[in-house]
This record gives sequence, C-alpha cells and structure tokens, in this order.
Amino acid sequence: MQIQRRIRGAVCLSVHPQGCDEHVREQIAYVKSQPPPARGPRKVLIIGASTGYGLASRITTAFCSRADTVGVFFERPADDERTASAGWYNSAFFEEEARAEGLNAWSLNGDAFTEEVKRQTLELVAKRTGPVDLVIYSLAAPRRGQFTSSLRPISQPFTGKTVNFQTGQVYETTVPPATEEEIRGTVAVMGGEDWQLWITALRDAGLLARGAITLAYSYIGSPALAAIYRKGTIGMAKEHLEATARVMDDELAKAIGGRAIVAVNKAVVTLASAAIPFVPLYIALLYKVMKDRGSHEGCIEQMNRLFRERLYTGGPIPVDEAGRIRIDERELDPAVQEKVSELFAQVTTENLPQLSDFEGYRKELSRICGFESPGVNYTEDVDPRVRIPSLAQP
Repeated sequence: MQIQRRIRGAVCLSVHPQGCDEHVREQIAYVKSQPPPARGPRKVLIIGASTGYGLASRITTAFCSRADTVGVFFERPADDERTASAGWYNSAFFEEEARAEGLNAWSLNGDAFTEEVKRQTLELVAKRTGPVDLVIYSLAAPRRGQFTSSLRPISQPFTGKTVNFQTGQVYETTVPPATEEEIRGTVAVMGGEDWQLWITALRDAGLLARGAITLAYSYIGSPALAAIYRKGTIGMAKEHLEATARVMDDELAKAIGGRAIVAVNKAVVTLASAAIPFVPLYIALLYKVMKDRGSHEGCIEQMNRLFRERLYTGGPIPVDEAGRIRIDERELDPAVQEKVSELFAQVTTENLPQLSDFEGYRKELSRICGFESPGVNYTEDVDPRVRIPSLAQP
C-alpha cells in the first residue's frame, strides 16, 4: 500500500515505516560518529523507550557503550486499517540494527503503569540480562489508570500566543486554571510515584546492580512559559518527581551505593511536547535562535552529551543546587532567552517564517511520523506490518 502523510495536530494518523527506519539509522550514525566513551553502562532498562529521549537513550547506550538494553513501551502494531505507531516502527528498526551489530536487545510492549507489565519486565530482565546498572524512566503518557494529566496553569488563567501546526496561523488563546482534581491527576501521572514503584520492584527482586544509577527526565523551560509549565500542573508533577529522586537517591546510596537523579533536558520536538499549549511556537522560535548561534541540539545530541559529559566521565556526577543534572544550559542561556522573548512579542502569522524556524519544526514533527525523509520514495508501495524481533506478536 501507499502510505500518505496524515497528521492532525500532534497526532500521527498515519506513519511511514521506511521514514522511521531512516530516522533511527540517522541517530545511530550520529552516536557512532562520536569518539568512543571512556566508560558506560553495560545493562540498561529503559521505561518509555520508543520515541524521543527514551529512544535516543537506548540508541546511545547500545551503540556507544555496547550495552544490553531492555525497552518497555506501549505502542500499536499495524492492522488491516491502520499503520503501526511511530514508536512501534522505531523499536522494530532499532532492534534490527542492534542485532546486526551483535548487540543484545529485548522489548516489552504494554502499559508500564500496570503491575502486570512490571512483573513481566522483571521476569524478562532476570532471564536475559540479570541485574541492570542503569534504569531510565522516560514515560510521557496522558493517563495512568483512573488518573489523567492536564496542561493547565494554577490559580489564574494564562493567555499567550500559540500557532496552528497545519496553517501556521499565530493567535492568542487562554487556558483556564486547573481544578484540584486536575492537579492531583497530573501529579499522579507525571510525578515520581510510578518511577519509585519501578525502582522498588527492581531492588526487591535483586535486579539492581551494585552502584546502579536511575534517571528520570524532566524539563524546566523558559520563564516566558513558566505560568503554563513550571508553575502549572506539569510543574507540580516535576516538583514531585524531583522530591522523589532525593528520597530514592538517599535510599539507593545506602543500599547499593547507587544514585537516583533527575536530568533536566532542553525543549525538543516530540509528539508529547507538540501537544502542550504554546510550546510549539516557543520551540519554533527557540530553534531559530539556537540554530543561528550554532548551539541547537536534538534528542540524540542531548543524550550523547548527557552520557559522555555528565554520567560517565570517571568522576563525580555534576548536579545543581537541587541535585539535578543539567543539560539545558544552552537553552536557558540568558542571551538565548532574551532573544526568544523579543521574538515572542513580535511574531505574527505574517512574519512567522522570518522570525522562527516553524518550517523546521513542522518538518521535524513530520519526520517523527516517518515523512519528509530524503531517502524515502513515498510513491512506492510498502508493507506496514513490521515485526519487532524480540516480541512474540507480529
């Protein structure tokens, strides 16, 4: 069948497998082009491994450190009416590339919030790798059981500029403040509780190696969007995540000489970030400024720097006053933020192409869905049914 690009907002209604394959290969080629690391993890569990920072972490640890990786994700295979999700194809092609280079990789598809998937993962890790020395928690899900996350300010409405992905129209919109129920739901979904449940389960099962590190990814972001992000419902969840890290860090240090740390990354184009109000316009402006300055990084560049320059240097892990690893310093450079704020005030529908990298943002989101890849002929028929080698189901 021919697969045509169909994207509604931040939702890929169709995904092209060959485009996802090329995107994965490009990330692998990037990390392999970097100097060999002095050291790195050997056995890695990534919870949320199929897209964005989770996928980039799996690629980096596998192809830089030749680590055995176990990836957990919740993705959709193709059926008679729909293509698979982007994360399904990403995981399938990652495994194919890993196995071609003699790397061990296993995957588990299911809801990581559930006890059943936790149990299945522990069984898989015990059978295939034994105790892991790195656990990455990179879930970006909208709901957890009965809880649903909400992207809202707290106490008062927030009004700001946003952009329509399809039309490029810049307009103002207002988001009402969150209810107490929405705050609780967001903290339950995006806070640290589930991360702690995973680490406790692994530790109780004897599946954390001596000196193991666990990371959860977070974001602080621009002062321009603080009301909707860091001071909003998501920010409440991130504060809970960071408080959980401090508790676990102390516990793991005493029990196994390990660490639990939050790593703060920069804003990048992902399916999750594209769904956050106001963020797509901010990213389009940020990309323009950072590309002009030569400081732009995507997911794979960020993860490469995280592992090479922060986690595995042979010395102490550098953290800020709150105990967080920071690799967002280039985004939050005062000169960068001052320029972004200036452009935010000026941007309109008419000058959007000149003031921002909206075309780059739009293309990157398309590429996540497997489209606009230069090496793919989109007029050819392709089979959307792609098997993940380590999964029993097709």
